[in-house]
Amino acid sequence: MVGSSSVGAVVPSVKSEQIMVSGGSDTRANIEGGGDGAPPPSGQAAQSQMEVLVMPKVEEGVETDVIEMDKDFLCPICMQIIKDAFLTSCGHSFCYMCIVTHLENKSDCPCCGHFLTTSHLHPNFLLNKLLTKTSARQIAKTSTPFEQLRRALQQGCEVSVKELDSLLSMLAEKKRKMEQEEAETNLQIMHDFLQCLRKQKLEELNGVQTDLRYIKEDITAVERQRIELYRARERYMSWMGSGSLQNRRADAKALANSQIHQKKDACSGSDSLHSTQSGVSVARKRRIHAQFNELQECYLQRRRNQDSKVHKQDDRDMTALSREGYSAGLEDFQSVLSSFTRYSRLRVIAELRHGDLFHSANIVSSIEFDRDDEFFGTAGVSRRIKVFEFSSVVNESADVQCPVVEMSTRSKLSCLSWNKYTKNHLASSDYEGIVTVWDVNTRQSVMEYEEHEKRAWSVDFSKIEPSMLVSGSDDCKVKIWCTKQEASVLNIDMKANICSVKYNPGCSYHVAVGSADHNIHYYDLRNISQPIHIFSGHRKAVSYVKFVSNHELASASTDSTLRLWDVKENIPLRAFRGHTNEKNFVGLSVNSEYLACGSETNDVFAYQKAISKPAALHRFGTDSEEGEDDPGSYFISAVCWKSDSPTMLTANSQGTIKVLVLAA
Repeated sequence: MVGSSSVGAVVPSVKSEQIMVSGGSDTRANIEGGGDGAPPPSGQAAQSQMEVLVMPKVEEGVETDVIEMDKDFLCPICMQIIKDAFLTSCGHSFCYMCIVTHLENKSDCPCCGHFLTTSHLHPNFLLNKLLTKTSARQIAKTSTPFEQLRRALQQGCEVSVKELDSLLSMLAEKKRKMEQEEAETNLQIMHDFLQCLRKQKLEELNGVQTDLRYIKEDITAVERQRIELYRARERYMSWMGSGSLQNRRADAKALANSQIHQKKDACSGSDSLHSTQSGVSVARKRRIHAQFNELQECYLQRRRNQDSKVHKQDDRDMTALSREGYSAGLEDFQSVLSSFTRYSRLRVIAELRHGDLFHSANIVSSIEFDRDDEFFGTAGVSRRIKVFEFSSVVNESADVQCPVVEMSTRSKLSCLSWNKYTKNHLASSDYEGIVTVWDVNTRQSVMEYEEHEKRAWSVDFSKIEPSMLVSGSDDCKVKIWCTKQEASVLNIDMKANICSVKYNPGCSYHVAVGSADHNIHYYDLRNISQPIHIFSGHRKAVSYVKFVSNHELASASTDSTLRLWDVKENIPLRAFRGHTNEKNFVGLSVNSEYLACGSETNDVFAYQKAISKPAALHRFGTDSEEGEDDPGSYFISAVCWKSDSPTMLTANSQGTIKVLVLAA
């Protein structure tokens, strides 16, 4: 019966076995020598009873994990494994120090409450022996063979000299093998590392050599073009002079000397055509060095992209390309470099006050040029649309500036959009969610659309289909309208507030939507069930979206960044940082080369689209002579480029409008 019940490592099997032997007393009572209210068994009885409980486990090799963790081995006072077990007259065992400390304060058993003094305590030798064996068995089970061997030798295990020699020889051989294996492993790891490093460096070297080849080819092409320009200038000057043979020979000699100096100067980077560099040239070179790393990446990226395209062409095209002596990638970068270094600041050429002198709500929310850049309209929280003639604003004094057209609205205005075909049609969106199409000539509304349930932030006319316009609102809806009907044509229900909408200038059914979910949703209106692509990267709400070209989209966000995206390849191109924008609509405008935006520091920033840092900026001044207003509370609220010119319109939260132009 004992043998059959001792199979396994679970406590219940031990307890059931004990019940069969002792007739019903609990496990704690038997281990400690007695139960509650019963005298503890005498030495021999306790010994035989404990052997019944424990020996089958030793004989059968049963695990002792559960026994070790059994609460019966824990002192009821300190809840640790019992040390120096002492037995009370009521049959409970405790650590000697624990029970003595307890009895100094109380005279009862901590378990059953029976009267107890130190005279009722007796050593529990059997339990101490059991705990010692259990601990030793547990250590033996968890220790490594080496620890077991070391412990056996330390405990005086008798071993002959021959056995020791054999053991030492075995250990020496084991050590030699382990050292050899470790050395081989270390060498293999080192070899693999060096191979990977060599491969990586060879790839880098190949890349550097390829880049150097590009640079060498382009230096040759640029030198060739410089020589051609120099020859053309010399020919012109020669024929404009006396034309004598002697002068022509002198010119030819000067040309030859110049070409020699050119080749020498090409290595040092000096300008061989001018002995002294002009101030403009020095300033442009300074701008190059200030942004050298970004310009370098821009050049290499364009050169590599062009090279990959050339490899796809046939041999005939490649021969023609090499015969011409230049690459499209170099031409592309030259335009970027020229554009970036041409300007370094924004200069004010005109200024006017849009706001009323005694009206505090002067924020200009939107400022837009018409189809021909002849007029521009402004709108904001003043509930009025004002149209100005651009030429008179630039040419006349600011004191006499008046709008040529002014229209009042019922609500604050958020956005304007001129019709790209009908010059006198202007669309607006307001804080009541109303989208209105105005006839500027008659100063009357042509259409009013009132389907939005909350404020409408953005409206835009299609450039391809001028009768179509799109709007976005805080009601999380994008609506497509047609000026030929009163109800909306399409309705896109999104899950976030809409901050900006924009038609692709090259397609009448592609629309970009900037929303508060930090993303730009790009839709094909022929299938609005899901967007073509969702551009992710901004960390906060997308406040503006504008198309730089048919395949390039710019976006602004309150995470203080602008981003450029390729809507054809659905990839991010660049992120622009430098301005501050965390909560307000600060404006965004683009042309073919530059992006412009405002800042909550009352500055206007201009970025060259290939360079992520600002190319120029202008700080608005404040009109608070008495210093009552905090200048830091003002911010740029709207910007607009004049087509592809370096001129832009800017407005701030004071209602001040400035005409700025990029300057060297």
